Amino acid sequence: MDSPGYIVLSRLSAQQRTAAVTAHNLANADTPGFRASRPLFAEFLESQGRAVERQQRPAAYVWDRATWRSNDPGSIQQTGNRFDFAIEGEGYFVVETPRGERYTRAGRFAPGQDGRVLDAEGNALLGANGRPIVLAATDTRIEVMGDGTVRSENGVLGRIRVVRFADEQKLRAEGARLLAADDAAEDVPRPRIVQGAVEGSNVEAVVEMTRMMEELREFQMATQFLEREGERIAAAVDRLLRRRG
Repeated sequence: MDSPGYIVLSRLSAQQRTAAVTAHNLANADTPGFRASRPLFAEFLESQGRAVERQQRPAAYVWDRATWRSNDPGSIQQTGNRFDFAIEGEGYFVVETPRGERYTRAGRFAPGQDGRVLDAEGNALLGANGRPIVLAATDTRIEVMGDGTVRSENGVLGRIRVVRFADEQKLRAEGARLLAADDAAEDVPRPRIVQGAVEGSNVEAVVEMTRMMEELREFQMATQFLEREGERIAAAVDRLLRRRG
């Protein structure tokens, strides 16, 4: 296979990656706090020296550089559930997992049997002191202030920790709700937490469906080109064999 075939193969690989990312976005259109991802591609030029030797222009291949995360906020949806929390503006909730601290915008929590406030995966919501927020059996009227202070009829129970990062693109997704970080987190001094609400996904399902249809058409076009390229090469080989015969 010569350069045109390899170039199209690189394009097909890119289209496959794009379709997978788009499908993941669509699957999480209703996941609280989910942020859509986008693949990032670049042009990779063949060695200039090799191209000059063959008196041709350098071949340009598709280079899969990375995947970046859209940090546009999702819409805040009122639920009336006192254990649903949304962050207005910057910041992430901190939860305790078996793998260490993880960060999330998915603010749907519930009290566990031991009094800890847990997320959908059973991870404990951490307070500003680095320990889980714990409710007593007698804490029945839970109120969360805008700065994250949690209190009940028995007094203040703690303050929800909200953190931020210098470069959010360095955060690594673990599933649809959690993020891991290598860099140190910085506490947000004045978080804005809304009780009785959750932040929705920032995925626009109609837009993603349109993207998926466009990507499918481009994939089909590239596949057809590759098939014709294969037929062209086969015909050229056949002619050469006939001449030698």
